[in-house]
Amino acid sequence: MVKVGDKFVERFHVSKLVYEGFISVFGDYHQLHTDAEYAVARGFQSKVMHGNILCGFLSYFVGMCLPISEVIILSQEIKFRRPVYLNDELVLEVVVQDVHDSVNVVEIVCKFRNLVDKMIVASAKLSLGITSDQKEI
Repeated sequence: MVKVGDKFVERFHVSKLVYEGFISVFGDYHQLHTDAEYAVARGFQSKVMHGNILCGFLSYFVGMCLPISEVIILSQEIKFRRPVYLNDELVLEVVVQDVHDSVNVVEIVCKFRNLVDKMIVASAKLSLGITSDQKEI
């Protein structure tokens, strides 16, 4: 069960396994993500991790961490604010913004923070549909 104002926190590590797994599955070998010299020449510290790795973390959070057993992502809007690098530790902060009982929809807002400098690297808003007949919200 969730209600407006509920807060959740989850930690994620952008490990070599996550990075290589993303590339292996999706085949995105763009130089910004795979060539440190290329990325540095464009003003970054090193290779920039794929933004959609964070989308994968959101999917994991919704499917595995929320106390709602039958849920599906209806929509998702994410804004990438700062680059994420290999081995960054991220904290995902989630707040339930709204619950629409009449249509079985929950809206959440999310922020990814880099654990080292506490800066927000991405923010997101998701609408979630509750897929069961039972009211869990």
